[in-house]
Amino acid sequence: MAGILGKTEVMRSLGTGYRADAVRKARIVAAEFEQQWRDIEAHGTLPVIPTPHERPKIAPTHPAPPADKTLRQAFELFRSDPAKQRTRKTDLHYLNLIELTVGLWGENRTIRSIDREASRELLDVLLWLPSNAEKKFPKLSPLAAARMSKEKGLTGRLSPASVNGYMCKFRAVMNFCQNEGWIERNPAKGLQVIDRVRRRDKRLPFSAEQLRLIFDAPIYRGCVDDWAGYATPGYAHPRRGRFWVPLIALFSGMRMNEICQLHVADIHRLDGVDCFFVTEGPSDADNGKRLKTEASERFIPVHPQLAEIGFLSFVEQRRTAGAVRLFSELQKSSTGYYSDPFSKWFRRFLERAGAAREKTCFHSFRHCYRDALREARIEHEVALALGGWSSGNSSEGGETAAAYGRGYRAQTLYDAMGRIAYPDLDLSHLKPERTG
Repeated sequence: MAGILGKTEVMRSLGTGYRADAVRKARIVAAEFEQQWRDIEAHGTLPVIPTPHERPKIAPTHPAPPADKTLRQAFELFRSDPAKQRTRKTDLHYLNLIELTVGLWGENRTIRSIDREASRELLDVLLWLPSNAEKKFPKLSPLAAARMSKEKGLTGRLSPASVNGYMCKFRAVMNFCQNEGWIERNPAKGLQVIDRVRRRDKRLPFSAEQLRLIFDAPIYRGCVDDWAGYATPGYAHPRRGRFWVPLIALFSGMRMNEICQLHVADIHRLDGVDCFFVTEGPSDADNGKRLKTEASERFIPVHPQLAEIGFLSFVEQRRTAGAVRLFSELQKSSTGYYSDPFSKWFRRFLERAGAAREKTCFHSFRHCYRDALREARIEHEVALALGGWSSGNSSEGGETAAAYGRGYRAQTLYDAMGRIAYPDLDLSHLKPERTG
């Protein structure tokens, strides 16, 4: 083909400065090129193309301004943007935001008509929106629930972090519209509320007393079963997801969903060290895995105490049985996360165990783990590697340095892991009984 054409590339101007028009025209041009290539292959000669002097002169035209997009149209185009990939949970938040904004401004409100005052109006509605409004007030629209909350001065509203999260998503949509040339500037730029609670104070680590109550609960001492009878003392000692997930969190710092979605193949040896491999994928509907950040992808040596309790034996049993997922009885929610159902169960578990306290939840295990790393005087970069935390260093030098080398050896991380301890917590009752 290059011999006939005398070139390897053909360039064509699309004659537009608007992305949406460019995408549409690109498809047309691609179809024209495809037909030309077929003609060349069929006849072995170039099609007759008028020279620039033979072509009729056409008066230059300026691209017409794009038609005003309605709010809903803009949202739908934003959600269908092939350049972005979002989780089902994130997409649901955008759907909620669509209904809220359309309810506030109407179906026919155009993007161009949304100014700074309108954006502040949205912020005020979010400030008064009750948390879990769809469950607490199922017969009310989000806008009606916010108005009722404001009239009655209700408590239990969205947290500042949630309000800012919605405003961040609204700004993202407006940025998209600006990039497409539909608006000149983002009317919601910089709009947010002050969160007076420090990030480190939003969640606390479990106290020593809470940890004792958790791991002395019937599911760890003996219960009826690990489903409906998990909180009732009995003679059964089931060791499945509800038994192992909290223990893995305490001794690895892994996030709830990272643990719940583990595959059997995610636990294997590296340089003679048994490790968890926290990875993303495969992306099939049944067994797909997700990570929170790029730094989340890592390997973590199995803590010696987990091995003593019998975790590696459990993994081997699952491998022998041909299982794909480590905890196949744990189901994922409609949003695609295995952690959603488990989180609801764990809240009930804390209450039944008498371990529920303000500002503590499953994520408190991760805070316990971080404190244990500090107490063990583990080097900062090793601690970041073991916990999947990013360094937070956005400087060019820091990013460049982090890109060099292959990271820590498994044995180095295992040596550090062996120093992590909870001296006030006795788990001897969890060790398998030795016979013979």
